[in-house]
Order: sequence, then C-alpha cells, then structure tokens
Amino acid sequence: MIEICALASGSNGNCYYIGNEHDAVLVDAGISTKKILLRMDEAGLQASKIRGIFISHEHSDHVHGVRVLSKRLGVPAWFTQRTLDALKFGESPELIQLFTPDKAVKIGSITIHPFLKNHDAAEPCSFRIEHDGWHIGVFTDIGEACPKVIHHLRKCHALFLETNYDTKMLWDGGYPYHLKSRVASSVGHLSNDQAFELIRDHAGPELVHVFLSHLSGENNRPEIAEECFKSLADRFNVQLTSRHTFSPLCRLR
Repeated sequence: MIEICALASGSNGNCYYIGNEHDAVLVDAGISTKKILLRMDEAGLQASKIRGIFISHEHSDHVHGVRVLSKRLGVPAWFTQRTLDALKFGESPELIQLFTPDKAVKIGSITIHPFLKNHDAAEPCSFRIEHDGWHIGVFTDIGEACPKVIHHLRKCHALFLETNYDTKMLWDGGYPYHLKSRVASSVGHLSNDQAFELIRDHAGPELVHVFLSHLSGENNRPEIAEECFKSLADRFNVQLTSRHTFSPLCRLR
C-alpha cells in the first residue's frame, strides 16, 4: 500500500507526501511548516512517518519551509550540491543530506529515483518514488518533456504532473514579455496542452492516477486544465490539486 497527497501545489507553494504504513517522504516544502503540519493532520497523515524532505530546486515556492520543517521533525533535508549552494542558506539546516541525479536513494522501505529536468535553476530534479512495486512521479517545473521524463513516466502508476499555464491566458495576460517568454521556454513550465500530449503519447500501461499540479494563479484556471484532459477520462483518473489546501488522499493497493 502507498498513500499520496499534494499538501500544496501551485506557483505559490508546493509540497507532496508519499508514504506507506511505516515510512514517508516529502517532495519540496514550499509553504510554512505550520501549514504543512496542519494539512497533514487534517488529511489524516502522521508526521512521525516522515524520513526525509527531498528538494527539487532552489526556487522559493519549493523551499520556503524546509529549514524549519527539517528541524521541527528532526529529519534530513535532501539537496543536490548545486541546489544547496544556490540557496546560500548561511546557517544551513540542522540536518542535510546530498543526493546525486540518477542515483537512487533508499530511506526505510522507500526508494527515491531523482533525475535532472529542464528548468531555469542550478540543478533541478524530478522524482520517481518507489515502494513495493508502486511507482509515483512528481514531475513539475518542467520546461519540456525530455527523454528522462518520458523514461520515468512509463513506470508510473500515479503522477503529479505540471499543468502550469493555459497558452492563451499566458500570452493575453499581464506578464511582461520577458516573463511570458521565460514561462513558455524549454526551461520554464509545462502548459496544459504540453502535459496532455505527454501522458497521451508516453504514459505506460500501469498509469491510473494523474494529478494536475503546479497551476499558475495568473495564467491558468482549474476548469481550463480539467477540460484539456477531458478526452483522457476513459484512460486515467484525472484530478486537480489545489493552491490553497491539500488534495484528497489517494491510496494504491
């Protein structure tokens, strides 16, 4: 059995829970420790199971709460060396571990497979998390679907997949041109259409649950993202995550 939950997902903060009966990990801690622990409690998740916090990259919506959360729980925060260097914490978190892209890390009964992705950060990584034959992907902040993303996607049973922006909303919106170009670039974010094409064309036979994740508050709307994936409803259980609260707990058995 494995349980997954987006405690926060959006351009204003991200935190994803993956765990089983005994062990759990978080991917990113982009909201406050208070909110993370409150949402875990409301979702019926036990913070005492958490064995580590894996940080995808140094942007604030992924690291805002990591220093305090690591100390509060007494568990390591895991970074690549270049991500840690980019953060310039000064006083580093009390517990720090380093991981290397493409080298698996085993924590308790959970195996974390980190791999590089295309994003404008020092050493950005996505993660495929494995337990007892189940594979969960956390694929956000992806400028484009590179071969590594496709390789790991094909193994997944469930997936937190970036649907950051609607193309029309982005280009018609109020962002300055340079920021629009950055979001839509190969080191920016996935649009609804790009995410749709990725799972339509490359999902493996085991994929069941797709959680639309990391939606922009300015350049997307939940109903627009959902509509984009409507034609895949016969293949996948497609659900939205939220910028404001935790998503419904999903259990795979």
